[in-house]
Amino acid sequence: MAARSWFLLLCLAAAGGGVLQARAQPDLKGFISLDCGLQGKTGYVDDKTKLSYAPDDGFTDGGTKRNISVEYMRTSLSARYHNVRSFPDGERNCYTLQSLEAGLKYLIRATFLYGNYDGLRKVPMFDLYIGVNFWTMVNISDPRRAELMEAIVVVPEDFVQVCLVNTGAGTPFISGLDLRPLENTFYPQATETQGLVLYSRKNFGPTAETDLIRYPEDTHDRTWLPFVNPGDWLEISTTRTVDNVVDDKFGAPTAVMQTAVTPRNASKSIEFSWDSAPQPKDPTPGYIAIFHIAELQLLPNNALRQFNIRLNGKPVLNESVTPQFLYAGFVYSTIPLPTYAQYNISLSATANSTLPPIINAVEVYSVIPTTNVGTDAQDASAMIAIKAKYQLKKNWMGDPCVPKTLSWDRLTCSYATSSRPRITSLNLSSSNLSGDISSSFANLKAVKYLDLSNNNLTGSIPDALSELPSLTVLDLTGNQLNGSIPSGLLTKIQDGSLDLRYGNNPNLCTNGSSCQLAKRKNKLVIYIVVPIALVVVIVSIAVIVFCQLRRGRQGSASNSIKPDNGTVGYAPKNSGHMHSSSLRLENRRFTYQELEMITHNFQRELGRGGFGCVYDGFLEDRTRVAVKLMFKTSKQGDKEFLAEAQILTRIHHKNLVSMIGYCKDGDNMALVYEYMSEGTLQEHIAGLEYLHKGCNPPLIHRDVKAANILLNAMLEAKIADFGLSKAFNRDNNSHVSTITFAGTPGYVDPEYLMTMQPTTKSDVYSFGVVVLELVTGKPAVLRNMDNTSIIQWVRQYLAQGNIEDVVDARMNGDHDINSVWKAVDIALKCTMQESVQRPTMIDVVALLQECVELENRRAKEGNMTNHIYTTSREDNSSDNMYNPHQSTNVIQSDDVFEVGHNIGRVPTMAIGPSAR
Repeated sequence: MAARSWFLLLCLAAAGGGVLQARAQPDLKGFISLDCGLQGKTGYVDDKTKLSYAPDDGFTDGGTKRNISVEYMRTSLSARYHNVRSFPDGERNCYTLQSLEAGLKYLIRATFLYGNYDGLRKVPMFDLYIGVNFWTMVNISDPRRAELMEAIVVVPEDFVQVCLVNTGAGTPFISGLDLRPLENTFYPQATETQGLVLYSRKNFGPTAETDLIRYPEDTHDRTWLPFVNPGDWLEISTTRTVDNVVDDKFGAPTAVMQTAVTPRNASKSIEFSWDSAPQPKDPTPGYIAIFHIAELQLLPNNALRQFNIRLNGKPVLNESVTPQFLYAGFVYSTIPLPTYAQYNISLSATANSTLPPIINAVEVYSVIPTTNVGTDAQDASAMIAIKAKYQLKKNWMGDPCVPKTLSWDRLTCSYATSSRPRITSLNLSSSNLSGDISSSFANLKAVKYLDLSNNNLTGSIPDALSELPSLTVLDLTGNQLNGSIPSGLLTKIQDGSLDLRYGNNPNLCTNGSSCQLAKRKNKLVIYIVVPIALVVVIVSIAVIVFCQLRRGRQGSASNSIKPDNGTVGYAPKNSGHMHSSSLRLENRRFTYQELEMITHNFQRELGRGGFGCVYDGFLEDRTRVAVKLMFKTSKQGDKEFLAEAQILTRIHHKNLVSMIGYCKDGDNMALVYEYMSEGTLQEHIAGLEYLHKGCNPPLIHRDVKAANILLNAMLEAKIADFGLSKAFNRDNNSHVSTITFAGTPGYVDPEYLMTMQPTTKSDVYSFGVVVLELVTGKPAVLRNMDNTSIIQWVRQYLAQGNIEDVVDARMNGDHDINSVWKAVDIALKCTMQESVQRPTMIDVVALLQECVELENRRAKEGNMTNHIYTTSREDNSSDNMYNPHQSTNVIQSDDVFEVGHNIGRVPTMAIGPSAR
């Protein structure tokens, strides 16, 4: 093989060369043939190919079976097109083909016939993927026509998935799916890093349009469509066997090579052409072409058939082609051809030739990259096992992490350029899990956060979970687990490396010398540092979206109420309604003496504010809590205490700090709520959305600021400090009247300051200040600049047109500049002087999502430090390609050829490579 940028191989076997003699009977081992949507559990044998087709049940767990409309049924229609499997639910649905051999080459074929199966008379468009790599776009042009999509790929695992992706242009469906093993020496253009997508495969010389060749004539069950042009071409045929050479690279079947065409006028050339077919994802598609050539006539000694092959008038070889009698030769390209609007192929006789040119068949493929790699194999296998054990549906189809845009719900992945994606977080809270804890969880070696809370899991806690090297949070709250906590987990708890949450497991042993938890060492693990990349910032903001109202049953607060020892980070299961006359709560009521025990006599202060001090504490089950003790001299007093207690009792959301209990013991008042290990957003400058729409009645926070946004160990942002919150009537007013000013300088809405009437837009204003803090790394009020507002400071710099002067220099440029501009623009809109000019929080979230998309796009396109994601090619071509109005591309060149064993030297190519 010549080491060149690309090459064209001419391999025309010489007489007497080694050949494969009579072909052996085809071995069907490895063939998979699915009739998608076939009713029942039994398959059938196809009348023509004698291949067995099976129902697709068991190969996919999504979709519904449908039959095509009666009006599209016809006697000539193959049985596998009578029905389809449709996928109206989910963005991605996949078939899994198993029992393959990793590293081998396979042909994968999907077929589609719409037939108005859904009665909508609207043909859809959708995408196909092979594993995690884009295959092609399916564009159904005619409801009566069967479309065929075929690819040749190297399969990296012992299975392969074929996925249909809904792109919003109609419901994906499929009629049939086939897999055929190929010799690994076949189609050398298909490698571990690129695959071939069939553009067209044509057989020259059949006399009828219906003379299609498949299995068993082609032992690999490729489909060869007839290419008939009786007006310009003469058909040549033979009944003798046309053999393949020893180093055969394509295995063209004898039935295909037994027919050929030659010009009807002997002085003419064989010509055909095709147009380039650009697609949205590949505006300059490239193609690989393979020409199959064999002499079918025994020529007299004085006769010579010799011709040149030209592409758009330029010779592709520096020497002519002389076909050999009854040997299947081939000319092929190994990288995409130069890019042209139209491709014109001509085979012209040389001056010495006494006979016109000949051609037997042609194949054309586009090239798709297969460089995207899926999730770490152990992680992926673990997730598949977990999915199967608990019968989880969700959007769990295809690869768990790749592509990013289609990753599974409830998990988070890490993406490194030097290794496969790993699963770092899995949240299966409230997922109706039952039975024991699967051992497969212990195979998620990179997981840091595992949440199995609020399910119906039984049995003991597997000690194997302690072998997870990265695990920092394990939440088992609210299950039916029994036994004791394994020693391995106890060790991790004692050394401070694990936060284990296990409340509300009635049968779990947490007392006694055999299972008593040792005192945990204090360890505050900071997972973020300043500066933090803007994408993390924006995601942290955008995730805090909706406040859900959960109405619990009413009840009076008394010491007889059973405590809800719920886990940190999750709201208690039962909640009461808010009443203005008295405090009616269903959370646990603590005595002041109990608070002293929980906090070790208020030993460790976490922070303080106008209400009082916040102390670190642990409940009996070692759940870590924060105890907010009101100053007896506090000016806010009972009113704000009641307000915050009632609000936290009534509303629950993952991004609102959850209250575990309260204390009203004489003049001692306190709130006990979940512990947020990473402190405030202000401390890290790394978080908000809101209560304006989801709560009933809606709430105005009135004190939105970085110090009131807390972060837990997973960097989930949660809103805290509701003592100043006010309810308003959504139907009548967007504001509440108050005679008491509330808020923090630098965050206060100037309109509220003037009118003393806070509105939802007051919170929007404060949030805009928080966004500016995130982008700039500066406080709301710049004390070293004569108490300048951060809003004023940003506007001054932006007036000079340089966003980089505003961005926190500690980001070191790791951000998308357009994303930063948009984030700052959103913040400035939020902080307009007049509230009517500000967006709502719902609008803000939508705008921030655009920032997220910009950052994701930057990561996708890649740079020196980011991941690089290869854009796959797209081909939307049908089978019937070879006519003057259709397309197939052929050869790209620059010393691009390699010679077969019967040619003495390497030819050169006159066509230079095209920049792509």
